[in-house]
Amino acid sequence: MPIQRTDSGFTILEVLIALLIFSLGLLGVAGMLVVSVQTNHSAYLNTQANFLAQGMLERMRANGVGVWKHSYDKTYSSATQGNPNTCISPAVCSYTAVAQRDGIVFSNQLAAFMPNATVTIRCVSPTAPTDDQIVDRTPYTGQCTMTMQFAQSTLENQTTQPETLSWVYQP
Repeated sequence: MPIQRTDSGFTILEVLIALLIFSLGLLGVAGMLVVSVQTNHSAYLNTQANFLAQGMLERMRANGVGVWKHSYDKTYSSATQGNPNTCISPAVCSYTAVAQRDGIVFSNQLAAFMPNATVTIRCVSPTAPTDDQIVDRTPYTGQCTMTMQFAQSTLENQTTQPETLSWVYQP
């Protein structure tokens, strides 16, 4: 009596189809990973921008006379970096010198944490300050606008586009 042979197992066609389905799944996971990393980096830059803006706002709030004198009204970037140790002791520094040091610290932080960032600060007061307001360190009654622009990578074709964030506040 002849022995009947039964083949059991995978055929090469079944293996190839399973490999194709598996590799398509891996491609989908890789695409999601790329989008996730880019979105995470975007959130990181926005968090850094908010953190740096808040730090500068606190410096301005601590130097109200410098705000009254519009010592902070300028554009900051990596080009305005410098040595922040120029005015360490507040007892010997003018309000303008403190504002200049604050600007240098802010510029150094922008260069370290933000890609190609430029920040413009403009303060507008409803009235011109009197000498008494400046001498008495009266809180600033106007509003300041801080506008930050920096490079943000896009999900399409790996290019960068400018991102702009603005804050309006009263120091």
